[in-house]
Amino acid sequence: MTVIPDITDIPESRPEGPEPVIALDHIGKTYTSGSLAVEALRDVSLTIDQGEYVAIMGPSGSGKSTLMHILGCLDVPTKGRYRLAGEDVDDMTEDELADVRNRRIGFVFQQFNLLPSLNAWRNVELPLVYAGVPRHERRERAIAALGRVGLAQRVEHRPGELSGGQQQRVAVARALVTEPALILADEPTGNLDTTSSADVLSLMGELHDSGRTIVLITHEASVAAVAQRTVRILDGRITEDSARPMMQGRSTA
Repeated sequence: MTVIPDITDIPESRPEGPEPVIALDHIGKTYTSGSLAVEALRDVSLTIDQGEYVAIMGPSGSGKSTLMHILGCLDVPTKGRYRLAGEDVDDMTEDELADVRNRRIGFVFQQFNLLPSLNAWRNVELPLVYAGVPRHERRERAIAALGRVGLAQRVEHRPGELSGGQQQRVAVARALVTEPALILADEPTGNLDTTSSADVLSLMGELHDSGRTIVLITHEASVAAVAQRTVRILDGRITEDSARPMMQGRSTA
């Protein structure tokens, strides 16, 4: 069985330089339906280093969500090579991919994806359930994660008793509970009002400042502007990859 390195377990230096967390080499993704073939991604090459905050921006249908699914090991490319923390994803077994998704990557989605019958802390503990963490430890870690996103007083509330912004904070806490080094956020403000969006983006900035690598998928320029680097995608191709100077006081990890 292939041994998967932890995303944080990357050598500090190599002759050719530090190993990136994400390295895509000429990635392509084609979906087929009968005789119809649709190229969702075309010859995408991209590297993201540990501690970067990257926004992947594009309109609906541009391929950005397909790219996010490949980055999160939720889908596999048709062409090309994807290395995650130096490990070739194509060589991983299904069990290893599941382990990566559950413990090494934190996901935040537009739709929150919370179970309405469970209260906040039980929603947050779900990745720990799948990881086989003991029950008492799961509850302790879930409540601690909710405290980190400002919901210490809402741990017993069900999703229907929370605002949209609070539900997204629960989703962020769930992404954090396994202490992943990489967070993938797919349109995390898409269902939120202006105030709640600002709160969630502020929280993302705090997570980046703590040293996490964040990849933010969005179609909004105002949302992409919070990242230190913007990758634009159109018709399945990267059309621009630009960095901006970081604000004074903001860590570049």
